[in-house]
Amino acid sequence: MTEPVSDWRTLAASRDSAAYGPQRIVCLTEEPTEWLYLLGEERRIVGISGYTVRPPRAREEKPKVSAYLSAKIDKIVELRPDCVIGFSDLQADIAAQLIKRGIQVTIFNQRSVAEIFSMMYQLAAMVGQVERGLALIQTMQQRLLAIEQAAAGLKRRPRVFFEEWYNPHISAIAWVSELIGIAGGDDCFPELAAKPMGKDRIIADGSSIVQRNPDIILGSWCGRRFRPAHVLARPGWGEVNAVKNGQLFEIKSSEILQPGPAALTDGVEQLHRIIMDWSAIHD
Repeated sequence: MTEPVSDWRTLAASRDSAAYGPQRIVCLTEEPTEWLYLLGEERRIVGISGYTVRPPRAREEKPKVSAYLSAKIDKIVELRPDCVIGFSDLQADIAAQLIKRGIQVTIFNQRSVAEIFSMMYQLAAMVGQVERGLALIQTMQQRLLAIEQAAAGLKRRPRVFFEEWYNPHISAIAWVSELIGIAGGDDCFPELAAKPMGKDRIIADGSSIVQRNPDIILGSWCGRRFRPAHVLARPGWGEVNAVKNGQLFEIKSSEILQPGPAALTDGVEQLHRIIMDWSAIHD
């Protein structure tokens, strides 16, 4: 297994950019793991989140050392990482514990589509894969532009309610709201999307969702299976357009709620397909 390069003379003699940057990386969330695999730099990964499902082979190849709000600190230390990568202020306590153990920690806090691309570029640079990273990023950006252009031709844009959790109702975070817009829909609660914390996107009174009358309801219940029957049984929801017309869909959290490659590829493609199918019926 590759060891961190600690002697500057070794680096000075190397012409390989891969010799620079972290060689033993622990990823506390899924998106850096998926991105490093796409960059062809999976050899650097020595530990991953237990919630990782993309790519599937990562679960077979890498030890699982963390959940989302907790981590096996001693196990991470034993892996001798030269960098631990995490996401958001919610992992601040994990980061603090590791820093106190003398481990370098990089916490990204990407919440928008632009910030996701920025995170991906920075991580590609960290592992000496700027050119490959840029090529992949530009391919994703071109596809987003193509989707946005196709959606611009819609005669009517559907109102979309994205439910991140059901009890209480939590609406879409910023990157999901943006992707809904790119795909051709209008987020029913755009004023909440800019709030980074789930607790600030709680919709305590479900009747306010009914009043906004979404044409499409998308469920992505943070690792729990979305159940349309649960929505159908809600008092007063029978007259909501999405309920009347059977426009209730699940997008798996691993494909839309991870602020990384998955949301910008599989996630937005599903959003676009659902919206275009709706449009074909309601044109």
